[in-house]
Amino acid sequence: GKPVNTVLLAKKMALAKEFYFAIFMDRASGGPLIIACSEGGTSIEDLAESSPEKIIKVPVNITTGPTDEQIETVVNGLGVSGDKESAGYQIRALYNLFVDKDCTMVEVNPLAEDTDGNLIAADAKIGFDDNAEFRHKDIFDQRDHTQEDPREVAAAKWDLNYIGLDGNIGCMVNGAGLAMSTMDIISLNGGSPANFLDVGGGAKVEQIKAAFEIITSDPAVKAILVNIFGGIMKCDIIAEGIIEASRELDLKVPVVVRLEGTNVERGKQLLEESGLDLITADDLDDAATKAVASIA
Repeated sequence: GKPVNTVLLAKKMALAKEFYFAIFMDRASGGPLIIACSEGGTSIEDLAESSPEKIIKVPVNITTGPTDEQIETVVNGLGVSGDKESAGYQIRALYNLFVDKDCTMVEVNPLAEDTDGNLIAADAKIGFDDNAEFRHKDIFDQRDHTQEDPREVAAAKWDLNYIGLDGNIGCMVNGAGLAMSTMDIISLNGGSPANFLDVGGGAKVEQIKAAFEIITSDPAVKAILVNIFGGIMKCDIIAEGIIEASRELDLKVPVVVRLEGTNVERGKQLLEESGLDLITADDLDDAATKAVASIA
């Protein structure tokens, strides 16, 4: 469960009709997509299955915004019975919110109509682009970290991508694709990954140490597999981070290291000369096999 820190109260509303309205970024059209349905209060997935013909999809040119004709299409698709011009203003205001606040999603479900025919955003879910945080500090300052995994919060502070899982082999990898394949090969060898952790392409020694701290903060972790393909990321930098982390954190779990790419020989030399009990591997399959065997 999650801690309850705040209770929000809303005015009781007399709703006569409920609609579904949302704006998402659409890969197919390369811009915002307005989705509207004359039925709301339930998930759009259920609506798509039960009443696909009622769902209106309107792709919007992000440089010009929705045209008057597109707004009219959305209003008519919703089946608004009140003032349609006023409803159009509200639809355009929601679109402006989506663009002005760098949203990834604005979902109003239900977008409701009261007994006087007025549109009300009765419930909404809004997502914001993390890359635009510098433009919307007032919004991002409201983020409640107590509702998030503290390891993910700590990782974000070091510009690391971390997702906790249920396994017992911690993973530290550079690149999302390599991280996914590392987890897959661990599973194929009979192990279970404890996390997804991508250190990215330009991590420094301090970030590597932070990554180890985050991984080992999970008591379920019984071994760590480091899998680095050095392109922009240099293997000797990774090796230095591993060595410092191993010494400062006094790691009690086996650490399996597979390095390949830029400065790999220097990286391997640093590991060998460190005097630490690190397990080196020649390739990914060898690394996964050794990681699983280390906790067998």
